Amino acid sequence: MTKTIISPSKYIQGPGELSNLSSYTTQFGHHAFIIADKFVTSLVGKTIAGSYAGREDRYTLETFNGECSKKEIQRLSAACKSQNADVIVGIGGGKTCDTAKAIGHYNHKPVIVAPTVASTDAPTSALSVIYKENGEFDEYLMLPLNPSFVIMDTKVVAAAPARLLVAGMGDALATYFEARATKRANKTTMAGGYVTEAAIVLAKLCYQTQIAEGLKAKLAAEKHLVTEAVEKIIEANTYLSGIGFESGGLAAAHAIHNGLTILEETHQKYHGEKVAFGTLVQLILEDAPKEEIEEVIAFCLSVGLPVTLADLGVSEINEEKLRKAAELSCADGETIFNMPIKVTPELVYAAIVTADSVGHYYQSRYR
Repeated sequence: MTKTIISPSKYIQGPGELSNLSSYTTQFGHHAFIIADKFVTSLVGKTIAGSYAGREDRYTLETFNGECSKKEIQRLSAACKSQNADVIVGIGGGKTCDTAKAIGHYNHKPVIVAPTVASTDAPTSALSVIYKENGEFDEYLMLPLNPSFVIMDTKVVAAAPARLLVAGMGDALATYFEARATKRANKTTMAGGYVTEAAIVLAKLCYQTQIAEGLKAKLAAEKHLVTEAVEKIIEANTYLSGIGFESGGLAAAHAIHNGLTILEETHQKYHGEKVAFGTLVQLILEDAPKEEIEEVIAFCLSVGLPVTLADLGVSEINEEKLRKAAELSCADGETIFNMPIKVTPELVYAAIVTADSVGHYYQSRYR
């Protein structure tokens, strides 16, 4: 039985690291093709320019239009090829990073990702989540290699709205429970093998860090401060969760997220916010201990993560739509089949509705 763990070649974290970008890209060549959306460019454009000032290395900065879709990847891949760049750099959120990884794959170039938020565990992975133009989940693009470098400038991350850091906690919250389920079911992971003990340990540390540091980090992030708790949560959201999900396995929580994308009301919510509710659904689906469910809900309520469908913008329960979401969660090839139980759309629908009821129950208790 082959076990596998994979990771980026180098993970770099600290305040002000984006100002060192040119010293990192020059390790792969003298021309960097950088993508960032307009908002991110307005925030870090001067930092990027300053990093390359007075150096022989150069860069091309291309605008990312916001959706990691096949059309956008094709457009930017063509632009990269025309520039004959040596290395691809994605600066921004999860969709920017995923797009940069896809561009690197199709152009056979090394990739550096520099997230400006810690809202997902996407940066470290050999995976791009592809969406349709309307925002619905399309497919996973499995990549042969992880990014060469992941650069986390914690000063930039702390300057972002605290809700984004909290959304990252929601994404990371699922890591341990999905890895645990995958290991129990003896299923293979996105790393191409069975779950290693190292991956499980990292996934559990990710969860423990969320519980211990999450609220402290949120309160500091609301003031845009870089504290030790913020540093720990950024590492947990990005590195621990990234290694944990990819080499530990995905299960129901992320499949539920994918199913929920069929509900238009949820499109205004972040990936991690939907994954947090998906985690609660998974715990209901597998009949987790009451104490475990209570700890997860208490954490979500403390930092402001969704525990009900209403929290996701679904104000009215529509059975037909929820059943469609459940069916999409159980589509062929979905990660929900890494659960150690037999899963059906009927069971998933029941778990979604029950999780919503459980969330409402505890909301009323904690108020």
